[in-house]
Amino acid sequence: MPGPPQFWVTPRHLAGDDGVLADQIGATLTGAGWRMWPTSRSTLLYVSPDDLSGAEWVRASCPIELGGLPVAWQITARAHPDSALREWNAYVTEGVPHEAVADFLLALHARTEPATGFTGPQSVLDALLAQGWLLDIDHPTTTATAPDLAATVSLETVPEHVFDADPRPGMAGWQAWADPAVGTGLLWCATFSASVPHDLVAAFASSLASPAPVPRRTLPASARHRLTVIPPG
Repeated sequence: MPGPPQFWVTPRHLAGDDGVLADQIGATLTGAGWRMWPTSRSTLLYVSPDDLSGAEWVRASCPIELGGLPVAWQITARAHPDSALREWNAYVTEGVPHEAVADFLLALHARTEPATGFTGPQSVLDALLAQGWLLDIDHPTTTATAPDLAATVSLETVPEHVFDADPRPGMAGWQAWADPAVGTGLLWCATFSASVPHDLVAAFASSLASPAPVPRRTLPASARHRLTVIPPG
């Protein structure tokens, strides 16, 4: 039986795609040469060709929640292939537009040193501003919001259960979320621990804020009234 017809939707930050995030990201990583195997915890683990980066589909077993939503992907990086220590972690829930997650992972794949940062936090805000997002009036050096005010990216203290190799308490990392309708809960969340390189977060942010329409077959209920649907052709 053929699926429902595909159409194009904008804005991207509200075009969640529950149910396809695992397949789309898995295809991106496999195409980039990452190895995959199932784990004893019923998760799917992908490892980069240089053994420095990992991405694990943990939706089936992960108890971690962000904003009341279960984490779907956990992404990590190490400084050396033989190191057991993860330098940083990134977590995304279902509903995050898969294009943004894929662009983050492709930027990570292109890095020869995935655990080392080369730019400052302004690079993330610059990426958002370049796509038309707005600096927050009260926190202009750390936070930007979408033009429709339905999504936010902010540098702030991350939740305690978000692991980072830097042990200092109260470290700030990037967090992103979409809240399209009052009283319906968050549409999606993403959290990057303090040591995630800012240029990688900038790749995620730039993709998230892109005004280009994206193909979808279903629409998130809480955001349907705020989306523009463009028929194919």
